[in-house]
Amino acid sequence: MAARPTRPITRDEIKAFHRDGAVLLRGVLAPEWVTLVADGLEECFVERSNKSSEAVISGGTVRVDHMLSDRSVSISRFATESPVGGLVGAVLGGPVRFYMDQMFFRRPGPMAQTAFHQDASYHNVEPKDLVRAWVSPDVVPRSASLEVIRGSHRWNVTFRPSVGRDPDDEAHALKVAIARKRGMFENEGEEFSYSNILMDKSLPPTPDIYRHRDSFDIMGWDYNPGDLILFHGSLLHGTAKDVMLEQDRRAYAALYAGPRTTYLRQKGQKVPDPPALAAYEPRTGQKLDDFGEVFPLVWSPGDWD
Repeated sequence: MAARPTRPITRDEIKAFHRDGAVLLRGVLAPEWVTLVADGLEECFVERSNKSSEAVISGGTVRVDHMLSDRSVSISRFATESPVGGLVGAVLGGPVRFYMDQMFFRRPGPMAQTAFHQDASYHNVEPKDLVRAWVSPDVVPRSASLEVIRGSHRWNVTFRPSVGRDPDDEAHALKVAIARKRGMFENEGEEFSYSNILMDKSLPPTPDIYRHRDSFDIMGWDYNPGDLILFHGSLLHGTAKDVMLEQDRRAYAALYAGPRTTYLRQKGQKVPDPPALAAYEPRTGQKLDDFGEVFPLVWSPGDWD
């Protein structure tokens, strides 16, 4: 069962999440949880997995890794025992299962930006009750913090992934080579690569937020350790360009699923499902409750009564 936060979530914060698609919860995580996630991120950075990849953009590098809780006791404890699952449940008003987690690890220097995207584009789940929990053990100023497009979770559209390859584009290899010469490339993992994600061309392209920033309502926050950012799985989010980091920017990003979340087999290669799910041969439309051993229940209404 998820531990209690340092303070209750407020009605205004819950309303903000549903209205804007994201909310910053100030000071809800006690120092021991911040230390736990910091230890786990450092452990996973040192011991790179076969699903880890590094993107080099704008002179900076970001290490991305998946399913950290499968190999780090510290991260597993944080994912299933910290107050995060219960805070997600309080926002959704129902039981919550842990779906999967990721790491975005940047060292000081030029910051490799994360292109604006939706989590719904990359994972095999229906996003109605899908919530991303974003945590860092570092102070992250507004300029380097997560940015979100306010209200975009209510646009009722899923965009194609912002990175990957067009299966009909015979010049993909040439474009990758040109990008590498310009200093943009990926050091691919043995079992996963963002550059090899296959585009579902039936989906509309993601809007060019960088070119038209003034046309969008962009939210962001100064972040301090102990804070928690929650945002909807369909919300467009990313980071700003041309940012210089003065210290580490380590981010732990976990996905939690509410009771309406179902499995959705998407076209093309995406972020891989948890390996244990394959044995169940999941079908589109199945509730995640059918796979309880893969997606553990972390909080139910009444747990904090």
